[in-house]
Amino acid sequence: MTTKAKAIQASRISTPWGPSTLVEEARVSQSAADKKFAALFQLLESPAGERYVRIAYSTDGVGRRGPVTLRVRDLEKLRAALGKRPELSAALGFDREDA
Repeated sequence: MTTKAKAIQASRISTPWGPSTLVEEARVSQSAADKKFAALFQLLESPAGERYVRIAYSTDGVGRRGPVTLRVRDLEKLRAALGKRPELSAALGFDREDA
């Protein structure tokens, strides 16, 4: 496992149900005019093993709360990012053959 992967897995995130650990994250880089930001799709897990999917955004590398908006052309970036994150893809239901 790479150092970056270990750092991601060690990340602690608060949820309304208590603390959780970041299992996988898919990041979609975006820009509007001179602003750069990213949509984050995260698979989280509680200490008891319950899993959550969180959708957030980041600016300057810092996760923020609030709505996430994707342009249709950004969905291809999301599909590519999820291709590298099998557990998150499965949690979102993209591993089904009928999807």
